[in-house]
Parts: sequence; C-alpha cells; structure tokens
Amino acid sequence: MSKRISLTRYLVEKQRIDGHIPSQLRLLLEVVARACKSVSHAVNKGALGGVLGTAGSENVQGEVQKKLDIIANEVLIEANEWGGHLAAMASEEMDSIYLVPNRYPKGEYLLLFDPLDGSSNIDVNVSIGTIFSVLKMPEGDRGVEESDFLQAGKCQVAAGYCVYGPQTILVLTVGDGVAMFTLDREMGSFVLTQDDVQIPPDTREFAINMSNMRHWDAPVKRYIDECLQGKDGPRAKDFNMRWVASMVADVHRIMTRGGIFMYPWDKREPNKPGKLRLMYEANPMGWLIEQAGGAATNGHQRILEVQPTQLHERVSVILGSKNEVERVTQYHREHANAAS
Repeated sequence: MSKRISLTRYLVEKQRIDGHIPSQLRLLLEVVARACKSVSHAVNKGALGGVLGTAGSENVQGEVQKKLDIIANEVLIEANEWGGHLAAMASEEMDSIYLVPNRYPKGEYLLLFDPLDGSSNIDVNVSIGTIFSVLKMPEGDRGVEESDFLQAGKCQVAAGYCVYGPQTILVLTVGDGVAMFTLDREMGSFVLTQDDVQIPPDTREFAINMSNMRHWDAPVKRYIDECLQGKDGPRAKDFNMRWVASMVADVHRIMTRGGIFMYPWDKREPNKPGKLRLMYEANPMGWLIEQAGGAATNGHQRILEVQPTQLHERVSVILGSKNEVERVTQYHREHANAAS
C-alpha cells in the first residue's frame, strides 16, 4: 500500500470521521491489540522462553492447559484490568466472569476471549491465535452479573482475532466490514494491509475433521460425500480438504480465499449441541464471516441469533462461503422435515 495506516489511526478515523465507534470502544480495542502483541512475542520465543508444554492444570471444560494458554489469559486480563472502559471480562480459560477493579462510572463494555485458540498446535509450531468479542453493558445496569454476558451474537459491537503464524495478523470488525492489520515488528504497531475483506460466495475447499466421519449426522455426511465425488458427482467439480485443527487458522484461510469450515454436532456426545464455544469462538467468528459476505449457522439457524443460556455454552458451527453454508443448512432442514 502506498499509504501506511496504523490500527490506531484506523480506529481514530472510525471514531472522529465516520462516527461509527465511541472513544471508549476505540481505547478498548487498542488495549486488546497491545495484549495480542505481547502474546505474539511470547509465542515467537517458544522453547527459548520456556513457554512450551503443558501447565499441569485443566480449564473449566476439563481440558489440559498449555503453559501458553495461561500466559495468554493473564496477558489479556492484566492489559485490560485498569482501562476504565471495561466493566468485566470472561475467558474460555476461567470458570466465571472477572470484574474489572474501579470500573464505574466508566466501564461500559464486556470483553470475552479465547486467549489461545488451537493449543494442540503450540508445540509443533503451527498457527494459533486469540479470538475476542465485545458486548455493551445492558442499559441501566448498576452491577455486573454473568447474565449481562448472555447476549446473542448479533449484539456484538466489535469482534476479531489475531493469528500468530509466519506473520502476526489482526482481523477486526466494528460492524461495517472487515479489515486486516499486519504487525510491523520494527515499528511495533499493526498496519492496515487489507480493507473491506470479501469472502467468495462459492468455493472448492472444505475444512472438517474427517476422522469423525462415522459420528456425523446424515446432512453432514451427505454434503461431504458429494464433495468427495468431485466432478463426477452431483457437484460437478473437484474439492480439496483443508484442516489445521486451529479454528483461527482455518477461518483465516477462508477469510483470504474462501472455503467452508465445519465443526458439527456428532454422536459421540449426543447431549451436547456441539464442540465449539458459542460466546468465545462461534459468535465472534460468525460475525466476522458475515461482515465479509459469508454465512454462519449451526445447521438450523443463524449463529448470531442463538440466545445463550450459559457462559461456556457449546454450539455446532458451519461457516464460510455463503452458498456452501446455505447448502449444508438446507440439507439439515430437509433431514429434519423428513424425520418429522
């Protein structure tokens, strides 16, 4: 780009020129970006920083925590703890919400985050990332409760992720499209490298864990079977499969060239609606995908319209190129109608 625009300048223009975001939200997003830079630095150090391996503890979901999971969680909390523009935080790694000290009367926002998505890839040096979502405190609230966080995804006022790979890239939406920023390590700041990101409506790539095929429900099997038949099947075109096992990495690929990502309900845990977390993963990623022209559903309804009932609620996720997501969702509807 001939004109280098920093994240700070981008957000200032959103506030002053476009009038799209208030100053407190701008400041909050700048703090989150600084935290992501700190996490990126820790990730880059790897074994030299003593951050690889497990921490010998489990998170609220009973998953073994990596050292970097805990480090990233602490970085995000400490960075936002005294900002004044934040009322409370919730993390995939914590049992309950975290109240920000001395927040009133300034704290108007709620921050939710997955501090380090794709933890299984840390020790093998594959791309991982941070996902975040920002909600507005309900009007008239005088104290923060867990129920304040239980807002549908369509209520988000900002969402994004930072992918730590060959480059550190921050992807952000404040409700008027998607922008990408690349970390310039010499300058120490994120620089706008792509604005108005658009996902192609059609694709020849799908991302799903094929080892779970035997557990899938009929609509997902139908869709994948058709893709695997290639140009000789009903789709009349060849597909490629991509699967990183890091949602940030898989979604970032879709953001850059299209595709469909699926982590569906399966028969291993029939009483759970899905594997991914609605508040920390599906909602922010679903909004980003929609803002870039894609679609995101749980197979039955738009993810952003799912009303959460728990802080760590799980959900089935199908997102990416619009026409493919609509096809898989239609297969779910047809299956449900046939069974009724």
